[in-house]
Amino acid sequence: MNNTAFNLLLAVLLVTALPAQAKLYKWVDAQGRVHYTDTPPPQSSTHAVTELGKTGQAMKRTESVEERRAREAEERRQAELKKIAEEQARKDRALLGTYTRVSEIDLARDRALEHHRLAITGAQTRLKQVSVKAKEILEKIQTITQRGRPVPPYLQNQLNATQKEAEDLKKIIRVNQEAQVTVRARYEADKTRYIELTAKN
Repeated sequence: MNNTAFNLLLAVLLVTALPAQAKLYKWVDAQGRVHYTDTPPPQSSTHAVTELGKTGQAMKRTESVEERRAREAEERRQAELKKIAEEQARKDRALLGTYTRVSEIDLARDRALEHHRLAITGAQTRLKQVSVKAKEILEKIQTITQRGRPVPPYLQNQLNATQKEAEDLKKIIRVNQEAQVTVRARYEADKTRYIELTAKN
């Protein structure tokens, strides 16, 4: 008789020998050995415990810690997948509700890009003016220092202000250039998805 058959026979004998209200538990220890006891195993929360009936059949099973963690992790994964699917469905409805043809997506993209293009052009024009002003101030400061005189505070303040404005303008240009890249990518993705959705209908 192999171990499995012996353990099953032992379980049936133990159950039939127990009082009517008694319970029998089947569990596996850390070394993989199967146990049959009339009380839950030590630290039962770490084991998968099966409660057996009078004929040895499984009546109730309690998950082990590992099983519970695995199940909860899978439930979280499924919930996240559902959330992603629902968000994609919402975006698809909005996309189909906003445009009636692909060319409209291109027009919307061009309008969004124009906004950033104007911001860049305006900042570049102002930057040229500020750069000229900064150069003039630096030349004045250089002349004064060459004569061995101290630089007037108002002149230094003007230089600081123009340099700060130049940095701010450069940042505006950079931010809008990066935004243009993002806009192109977003509308390209919308166009690709729109074609996929309309091709299915």
